Amino acid sequence: MRRLTKTLLLSLFLLALSAPMAFAQASGEGAYGETDDKVVTNSAFLVIIFFPLFVLLVSLLQWRLEKRKDAKKAAVKAAGGDKRWSGGW
Repeated sequence: MRRLTKTLLLSLFLLALSAPMAFAQASGEGAYGETDDKVVTNSAFLVIIFFPLFVLLVSLLQWRLEKRKDAKKAAVKAAGGDKRWSGGW
């Protein structure tokens, strides 16, 4: 119950902070300014460019981490395995 109360109070506080920004301009003009077709098109191109680059970077990161993991496994295997598991009862 305590967590729920904290969550509700935090949510209300954040909504109260963001309300003045929502009602700042009644003219329909956003924070960027006047948006025309060129602005919308350029922002769409940025989104199209962002996602393939993001996928590429995350894939490269995963490839490097997998390569590092495989190198660690190979080093442990070359050293005779994990010493904790050698021996018996």
